Amino acid sequence: MRAVVQRVSRAQVEVKGRIVGEIGTGLVALVGVIAGDGLADADALAQKLVDLRVFADEDGKMNRSVIDVAGAILVVSQFTLYGDLRRGRRPSFTEAASPEHAQPLIDAVADATRSRGVRVETGEFGAYMQLSITNDGPVTLIIEIENGRVS
Repeated sequence: MRAVVQRVSRAQVEVKGRIVGEIGTGLVALVGVIAGDGLADADALAQKLVDLRVFADEDGKMNRSVIDVAGAILVVSQFTLYGDLRRGRRPSFTEAASPEHAQPLIDAVADATRSRGVRVETGEFGAYMQLSITNDGPVTLIIEIENGRVS
């Protein structure tokens, strides 16, 4: 499981002109799933998202988590994170999990994050989405989870 995580001051996701998820201060997690991923990976990613200390404390140091700043997390499925660009000019997505495998795991990331006390919004799995993200910093991180652990 792979996630590109951005610290944001605001973000929203639209489907067909309708806002389906919106947050203020918090994190946007663009999440990709591969065939070998499972519930332990979803839980490990949720824990990492909740624990990330990327928000400034009173001294301006990244020392606070999304919980500490009463923020939220917008979780959006993004199979293109597993695009293979090694050959040709068009990415191959053969590593990305099938929708039947990926959707329950994206939902599990959102549910596991909620269960840890964070407000979570989501995109709409499989839909064409438009994201508006105001990256704060900018702060952008990549998280790789393998076998239930950050790798």
